[in-house]
Amino acid sequence: MVQKKTFGRIIFEIINTVLLIGIALACVMPLLHVLFSSLSDPRALARNEGVVLWPLGEATLKGYQLVFRNPNIVQGYGNTIFYVTTATLLGTFMCSLCGYILSRSGLMWKGILMFFVTFTMMFSGGLIPFYMVVRNLGWIDKRIALIVPGCISVFNVIIMRTSFMSIPASLEESAKLDGAGHMTILFKIILPLSKAVVAVIVLFIAVGQWNSWFFAMIFLQTRALFPLQLILREILVQNDTSKIMVGSDAVAQMDLYKPLVQYCTTIVATAPILCIYPFVQKYFVTGVMIGSLKG
Repeated sequence: MVQKKTFGRIIFEIINTVLLIGIALACVMPLLHVLFSSLSDPRALARNEGVVLWPLGEATLKGYQLVFRNPNIVQGYGNTIFYVTTATLLGTFMCSLCGYILSRSGLMWKGILMFFVTFTMMFSGGLIPFYMVVRNLGWIDKRIALIVPGCISVFNVIIMRTSFMSIPASLEESAKLDGAGHMTILFKIILPLSKAVVAVIVLFIAVGQWNSWFFAMIFLQTRALFPLQLILREILVQNDTSKIMVGSDAVAQMDLYKPLVQYCTTIVATAPILCIYPFVQKYFVTGVMIGSLKG
């Protein structure tokens, strides 16, 4: 039997719908503004002062041509892909190992270890000691400085640990009876049953590494090692598009093309993450919720 909605229920649903539409528009509008601005005519874009919801003037790809003509963008793309891929693989592997060890019921001093692990999540030595450690290891101006120091995240370890604890212990006991060791149990039983959590950890690490620029600015000095985010920072924060315009026929019109190049560079830098996210989004909520069933 279908129940008739009360007046209060109808008002609640209307307010809820309006709020959700408003939140959705607040999230989508900046993306649409940047996207359509990157396709706009540079002269019309220079005159515009409001939000762009459609390409201004005649749609053009001139900005993207200027962006990809610059070798720094292409080189930065390659560096970023290398950093993201390496850090994601290493970080997922290390977090899996740590999460598996901390999830074992027979681990000695388990409470003490968890205390020190969570303590590092709340407190750190600071940037200067961190820099001194990296310098003393001889990693300054090397790719490894952006990969190894941050390969383990306590937050990710706790998510994996909690997820692994939700897997029945009988599976591990059966595997041990068949002669399986810890590595076999982890990679052939635990991880295959935790695909959703692994997908969440991969997403966390990949997005964090893709958007990271601060440590690259601190540790890297050679421009050939710069990730895409440092190039993007030069264009957006320092307002420097001179390297983008070099060799193009628009050098004399640098001020005219500067806003267009900034929007196009933003799209180029964010497009890969926006394209990858829908494929792992279905695992996101499931993985986080699985990791929150037990504490």
